[in-house]
Amino acid sequence: MLVVIAGGGPTGARLAALLVDQQHRVRLIENRPQLLRSLHRALPTEVIVEGEAIDPKVLEQAGVQQAQVLAACLDGDAENLMLCFFARNRYQVPRTIAQVNNPNNAWLFSSLFNVDVALNQAEILASLIEEEMSLGDMMTLLKLRRGRYSLVEEKLPEGAAALGMAIKDLELPPDCVIAGIIRRGELIIPRGITTFEVGDEVLAVVGSDGADELAGLFGRPQPAPSGLMDSTQAS
Repeated sequence: MLVVIAGGGPTGARLAALLVDQQHRVRLIENRPQLLRSLHRALPTEVIVEGEAIDPKVLEQAGVQQAQVLAACLDGDAENLMLCFFARNRYQVPRTIAQVNNPNNAWLFSSLFNVDVALNQAEILASLIEEEMSLGDMMTLLKLRRGRYSLVEEKLPEGAAALGMAIKDLELPPDCVIAGIIRRGELIIPRGITTFEVGDEVLAVVGSDGADELAGLFGRPQPAPSGLMDSTQAS
């Protein structure tokens, strides 16, 4: 796979290094002398293409005609949008990714400008914080299908609602599959009759709509509201 990266700043340089380590063909376009010096120390010479990324001749020198992915990581949002639009319309690049520098411009990074994936740091951080707060002890291991599904892990504590129940009897969210259970260091392939024990590490694939419901089954029991406890004790 050939990936053309426009911009040798921190994001573009790190992306190029990771892809090179994974044995992909990479071309990184940069023209700023101070960045080029560090790039030549960090990356193979053949990876680096010197020039303006918005120049069609430079893009063609980088092999954009054969690229499967173009990643626009320039400092200007207008330039990143223009690159994605140009790459798809003129060179039919199948996949475009663009870095969002100003969150206020995020709404522009859509199919309108041929952006397939927008990397909006503010949005990513906000969603991660919201997810961690809502899922309690459940850990997200991997995002799938652009975040629509997640591979999650939960170690069942005392009092969890799922303890002692067979998988077939659990009211799991419709978009959830139990992928595996690690018990005392051994992997258990889940069956319908498999029951859960304290300390089980449960691996599950779940959709974004069902994550909270799954966390309720496998997480720590929530204390009853103080008002409810008082009324129960009074009765």
